[in-house]
Amino acid sequence: MIIKTPTTYFMTSGSSEGFTKLNAFDGALMAAGIGNTNLVKMSSICPPHTTQVDSVNLPHGALVPVAYASITSDRPGEVIAAAVAIAFPTDEDHAGLIMEYSASDTKEHVEEKVRKMAEEGMKMRGKEVREIKSVAVEHTVKACGAAFAAVVLWD
Repeated sequence: MIIKTPTTYFMTSGSSEGFTKLNAFDGALMAAGIGNTNLVKMSSICPPHTTQVDSVNLPHGALVPVAYASITSDRPGEVIAAAVAIAFPTDEDHAGLIMEYSASDTKEHVEEKVRKMAEEGMKMRGKEVREIKSVAVEHTVKACGAAFAAVVLWD
């Protein structure tokens, strides 16, 4: 079976508290607007000529290709953050590169690191970077929290 190459993508993020770490993660998915789908974690390539959209009303239960970063914690007061970035090459016939990163750190630090990771990945491919797009979220844990950031590919 060959799966059709996606033509659009959107970036999203969310955070949540929950009864358990899994409940917090589920809440973060709901906050990101993709909680009623089946995420298919993919490696980090954004197809050439893919168009960014604001979001997509994904069908409940759909299999959705996603590159994501997530972190959960049950340490009250801990600051956690997740971020994703896409580096796009100057040659638009080549794929973009998605990087994911999460840590017990601030949104600003996590987003800065993931952007550098995307830039470094393009250098490893011998590609010049035209643009880097990123999204990040930060969460201060009350009892059990999660932070989630993603690039969702869709057709």
